[in-house]
Amino acid sequence: MLAFIFRRLLSSALVLFCVVSVTVLLSFVMKGGPFDREKPPPEHIQKALLARYKLSGTTWERYTSYMSDLARGDLRASFRYRDWTVNEVLAQKMPNSIKLGAVAFVIASVGGVLLGSLAALKRDELVDWSAMLGALLLISVPTFITGPCLIAVFGLWLKVLPVGGWGRWEHVILPAFCLAGPYLAYVARLMRNSLLEVMKSEFMRTARAKGVSDAQALAKHAMKVAILPVVTFLGPLAANLLTGSMVVETVFNISGAGTVFVNSLQNRDYFLLVGAVAVYCALVILFNFIVDVLYGFLDKRIKVYG
Repeated sequence: MLAFIFRRLLSSALVLFCVVSVTVLLSFVMKGGPFDREKPPPEHIQKALLARYKLSGTTWERYTSYMSDLARGDLRASFRYRDWTVNEVLAQKMPNSIKLGAVAFVIASVGGVLLGSLAALKRDELVDWSAMLGALLLISVPTFITGPCLIAVFGLWLKVLPVGGWGRWEHVILPAFCLAGPYLAYVARLMRNSLLEVMKSEFMRTARAKGVSDAQALAKHAMKVAILPVVTFLGPLAANLLTGSMVVETVFNISGAGTVFVNSLQNRDYFLLVGAVAVYCALVILFNFIVDVLYGFLDKRIKVYG
């Protein structure tokens, strides 16, 4: 166990280092800069700006200087948000996206597993057809259409939920369902197909032959195996949801991390871009690590600690 964790920590640190290094180097070598304008400022002002943001020198000197600051936890200052450091920007934006993503993750994972399991148990019945048709619609309709539809129905027509803003628990419901919808559909379809395959397996036939009911066989045997593909999907999904969605946050007027990702690219905000990439990559690595550990508990045939 300890050897597995140690190896994964080393490989994770190496992956994170490589991703951040590539992002930094690409940001420094691509054409254009954060201070480029149609009418460029005087040369002495450009030099002062480069010195202030530590962008003077060769690409290698800028890279080593930035990585040295990053090792100390200093993500430097943002070009877009004046007088704000990247640490402060992420600290302000990330909590909203994490709260929204956490609720959406619970909806997508729990709702998808339950819906997929029900569809598998009621295969080729009305429940199955209805669940899969609903899943197909959720996957096909983009969130920039789902969001306004939810606002129109629950906010303007029924008037039971707020259509925007942030602060109270009511503000989370509509954007969370909008963000979770497509992923709930993916999980439901994945769970249904996986469970149908497991229910045809030999050990399930043996369990039924011993007199175990379908419900008991499903709860004690089938679910542990059938949920493995879903667990694999939930690792990257968690990182994706927790870092926010630009479309959903824009539709529901939420100040979150989604806008940070897009604005950092549009404004060539190097340090904000690298900080956002580092956070996203760290979350992906973390949840993939959790998935690997869960595999060992869910299926004893899988050895992750050897």
